[in-house]
Amino acid sequence: MGNSGGLRDRLGQALGDSKFRGVSITALIIVVVLLPLVANNYVEEVMTNTFFYIILALGLNIVIGYAGLVDLGYAAFFAVGAYTTGILMQFGVNFWLTIPIAVLFCVIAGIIIGGPTLRLRSDYLAIVTLGFGEITRIVARNLKITGGASGLVGIQRPTFFGHTLYQITDFYYTFFILVILAVIVAVRLHNSRLGRAWQYIREDEDAAEAMGIDPVKTKLQAYMIGAAFGGVAGAFFAVKMTAISPETFAFTQSTLVLLAVILGGMGKIPGAILGAVFLVFFPEIFRSIGQMRMLFFGIMLVIIMVFRPQGLWPERKR
Repeated sequence: MGNSGGLRDRLGQALGDSKFRGVSITALIIVVVLLPLVANNYVEEVMTNTFFYIILALGLNIVIGYAGLVDLGYAAFFAVGAYTTGILMQFGVNFWLTIPIAVLFCVIAGIIIGGPTLRLRSDYLAIVTLGFGEITRIVARNLKITGGASGLVGIQRPTFFGHTLYQITDFYYTFFILVILAVIVAVRLHNSRLGRAWQYIREDEDAAEAMGIDPVKTKLQAYMIGAAFGGVAGAFFAVKMTAISPETFAFTQSTLVLLAVILGGMGKIPGAILGAVFLVFFPEIFRSIGQMRMLFFGIMLVIIMVFRPQGLWPERKR
């Protein structure tokens, strides 16, 4: 009877926590949906940038947080997606048709770089991914089809059922929908058989291989899916900005996305989201003090990593 009562208590607590979580998520979605009705263009632009980094952070979280890999060149996939969309649209291809092509090219890029290198570990894999990111940027700067150092300009805005996505509010809701879809995919992957295989490899690759898991194939799948996230974000980034250049995809971008994942908590979806929010909001809040805000930003990062090395919202199992 005692055990039965304890089980009922734990079940009731779990249901209560689930209900509270559901209400909180619903309230947050309502606030985000209604925000453009009371916010100005600046707030909408900041929020849109936040959504953009959330998508990238969720994609990189699959690679780093789920599978335990190291990727210092994630901006390369973001660049492949953006340039694929920009180039195809200049040849008259409809934007919505460029998205699957951009994703396909990013997946192929993930296979090309991941296939021969994912047998490496730790520092060696980090060096390879760093080199891949720089190679992509340099190639984009030297090819004629990518616009060279000047990049691509004059990328057309997409249309949706006759409505041209032009205003910042249009992209605000577009990127918000993409965030919801990215979260759904990330949750499904985390709870899937493949997601559990990633976690086993992350914790002990040798033990996972002994259990029958192919580590190279499984890690390559993480790399491919993470690349697809970057490709989608890059495609929408290209039409939002209407102009892209190689310097947009510098190593700094990869560092910022990596920082969002580590800062929020590797392997945790709310952690990746919180890390991206902090990454965008903190410098904006202190924008009035000019370049000094980056000094305070760096100090804050050091403080968080010293007193909260597992991240702001770490995965409970870790």
